[in-house]
Amino acid sequence: MKASAILSELGISHLAEAGDIAVHSPINGELIGRVASRTVAEVDAALASAQKAYASWRDVPAPRRGELVRLLGNKLREQKHALGSIITLETGKILQEGLGEVQEMIDICDFAVGLSRQLYGLTIASERPGHRMAETWHPLGVCTIISAFNFPAAVWSWNAALALVCGNAVVWKPSEKTPLTALAVDKILQDALKEFGDAPEGLTSVVNGGRDVGAKLVADPRSNIVSATGSTEMGRAVGVEVARRFGRSILELGGNNAGIVSGSADMELALRGIVFSAVGTARSALHVAAPSVRSRKRVRQSRRTFEGAVQQGRDRQSVGAGCADGAADRRTVVQPHASGARRGKERRRQGVRRRASCGCRQ
Repeated sequence: MKASAILSELGISHLAEAGDIAVHSPINGELIGRVASRTVAEVDAALASAQKAYASWRDVPAPRRGELVRLLGNKLREQKHALGSIITLETGKILQEGLGEVQEMIDICDFAVGLSRQLYGLTIASERPGHRMAETWHPLGVCTIISAFNFPAAVWSWNAALALVCGNAVVWKPSEKTPLTALAVDKILQDALKEFGDAPEGLTSVVNGGRDVGAKLVADPRSNIVSATGSTEMGRAVGVEVARRFGRSILELGGNNAGIVSGSADMELALRGIVFSAVGTARSALHVAAPSVRSRKRVRQSRRTFEGAVQQGRDRQSVGAGCADGAADRRTVVQPHASGARRGKERRRQGVRRRASCGCRQ
């Protein structure tokens, strides 16, 4: 799984050659690219272009808007393996998880295409003779998407596919940890736009950058709706700022879910579900189980039984060797995730070198 080959296949090598954002793979700490941040002025220009594009895109018939999303879904099918591979390199997910994320993008495109012919409105009886009331749904304007590292592509698609068929423009700020995935997705979308033929310029854009970029998008009234995924701390700040200007927000925030296991539960079945919740997608899923045992009788015995099952589960898991080949191995279920990149960088500073169990040098 060579980063240079994947970037070349996706057609974004030239976008990963220079910039202030250094992208290291959490798998082995390798520098896989450098991406340029956008300035606040460039973000302002992107919002202006999106607002202008929205003015004409909203008048395009919804089934025609759906055609763009259909083309996007087809392009994603063609580039599924390459896109899944760059997701793996940037986030540390195993390859099957990366491919699964792209499949979720394809699935939402299929759903949105069908939705483009089903934007129904109610016809309502009126108390006035000779009159009837009709319900019509209108687009909101510019949909700003702020995504986290854990699902660097799927979260964008869940928002963008629906926003586009409904007549909105889209501005996307991805996580600073996964800018290459965002550029790859944007390249695929640009190919779909080119085939589509007559979409307004500036309909979609990607603005990589840090907090200043996000703050500009959140505070600007041209961001008619802000869909943000990330930490609860971030969500509190975004929610308050958007509400301050009477904008609309969609917040999908982090947190742990408790897993309660009773003494009479099937421990093997419970273990499989809890382990997947805790370690799936390189421990980057938004919903992570924190198991506990609750039973009025034999609490201690149940806990010992469960803890024994947990240890057996640990012994059976295949942990990635911290190399690209390990991530691609179908037997691997856990890999280093993106938040571990800083730790990997610190190890390199200290001159630590170790050989992975698969024989690959880190």
